[in-house]
Amino acid sequence: MKIRNKGKRRDGHPGDYIVFDLETTGVNPDKDDIIEISALKVRDHEVKEEYSALVNPGRHIPAQATAVNGITDEMVADAPDIKTVMAQFMEFIGDGVLVGHNIHTFDTNFIYDAAWEAFGKELSNDYIDTLYMARRCLPELSHHRLTDVAAYFQIETKGAHRAMADCLMNQKCFEELGKLQKSGEDKELTCPKCGGTLLKRKGRFGEFYGCEEFPRCRFTRNI
Repeated sequence: MKIRNKGKRRDGHPGDYIVFDLETTGVNPDKDDIIEISALKVRDHEVKEEYSALVNPGRHIPAQATAVNGITDEMVADAPDIKTVMAQFMEFIGDGVLVGHNIHTFDTNFIYDAAWEAFGKELSNDYIDTLYMARRCLPELSHHRLTDVAAYFQIETKGAHRAMADCLMNQKCFEELGKLQKSGEDKELTCPKCGGTLLKRKGRFGEFYGCEEFPRCRFTRNI
């Protein structure tokens, strides 16, 4: 297994951060390539700057990838290569805290490898993964995909799976999730069935959340 000395995954809701998102040719950073990078620079909870670029991967974009993100070979034919785009992206993010959805096991691996391969530099920015944040704050949701979280907060999901659209969507989701935490309304501890408190318990198959009103209420949620 490849060892990546990435920054730390953090919790919290800072006012200054960079939201970013990638589109790729597949899901494996060891063999797939980045074909789009977008980012938003946020200061005091407001978007101040944007960055977005298509990337020419130097090879055919699989039909499966195009079916998801809509990016074709023709769209990237005149786009810069990954080294050029990564240089711009790294300048844009500086040493800021990164925010993204499902980035702990996906996006950060892609950009770490791209930075290392292009410049021999380890990308060590700390980051906040809104997937983990959403699971804590919204345990009543069956799924915590970015579009699921956005729909919960009634945030527009049009254009999903293009990098900039996902950045804009996730920035709004992150602010809403932050409000839940700050106001003490974090729903991680609230049973959606009876309103009781969800407690962390241990079972045969590991830890899970169970309602304090058990056995009257048998609601459980995976951690």
